[in-house]
Amino acid sequence: MNKIVVYKPLPEETIEYLRSHAQVTIVDPKQPGALIEALKDADGAIGTGVKMNAETLADASRLKVLSTVSVGFDAFDVDYLNKRGILLTNTPDVLTESTADTAFSLILLTARRLAELAAFVKAGKWTKKIAEDRFGVDVHHKTLGIVGLGRIGTSVARRAALGFQMNVLYVDQGVNEKAEREYGAKRVSFDELLKTSDFVLLQAPLTPETRNLISTPQLQAMKRSAFLINASRGPIVDEPALVKALQDGVIAGAGLDVYQEEPLSVESPLLKMENVVTLPHIGSATHETRQAMNKNAAENLIEALNGTLKANMVNPQVLKH
Repeated sequence: MNKIVVYKPLPEETIEYLRSHAQVTIVDPKQPGALIEALKDADGAIGTGVKMNAETLADASRLKVLSTVSVGFDAFDVDYLNKRGILLTNTPDVLTESTADTAFSLILLTARRLAELAAFVKAGKWTKKIAEDRFGVDVHHKTLGIVGLGRIGTSVARRAALGFQMNVLYVDQGVNEKAEREYGAKRVSFDELLKTSDFVLLQAPLTPETRNLISTPQLQAMKRSAFLINASRGPIVDEPALVKALQDGVIAGAGLDVYQEEPLSVESPLLKMENVVTLPHIGSATHETRQAMNKNAAENLIEALNGTLKANMVNPQVLKH
């Protein structure tokens, strides 16, 4: 029977599913050396939030499969996994709609100043008719520029075009025929997207090419009335550059679910800005979606170990060796 390591809290039903197919060891990765020791005789592992690289996996001589309970895999050294012949699986489909909900919520929150005004009311400051200095801006019929039109970006485009009659622009490595045909999306250059969008939404994966993709030159290229929305990965944005741009009025505001360092420091200037919405990385954080992600990741792991997995493989090329 295969041996697997669980290094993230999982629901009991998910643990029971894993135990019906393999010998399960549950470890707390925060305990020094516990995960490295457990992986020494493991065939597979499931979890998230831990750096999986040569330092962690050097002694895991039997390891065949790693299953992450997430769509993103920047915590994994994929080049190292490829050299070792270790398959990595993820959960790209089950969280698409929930994460798209969060991304579009950030657009509404920033444009209509909803979080700020809700706090204003709860603080007992609503004592007279709201004046223009508390007004927001419209979302409908504006231009949304999406950087990375994959599954989640496409779902946001659907909400924008069909629900809010927005003009959708996008930047991606390839043409998204579905989005162009059904939502009127238009593929443009990165420069054009920055210059013409009222909302710039980041939905790209974190790679060496996308790290600090948005810095001072890109922020300065945006409209002064535009909002930056980041619902993908924090390091895609040069955070100090963003802070300065917001302080100087280079852009109108930002809606953020992710940051360079998480949790966000209580000393962050972003927390002191009324024109910035800060969420605690909740893109897929609903009961239904997290349950589906746990189940999907567990099934990915067992099917991969059994040689029957057909989808959700980050580096399927290792199976050819």
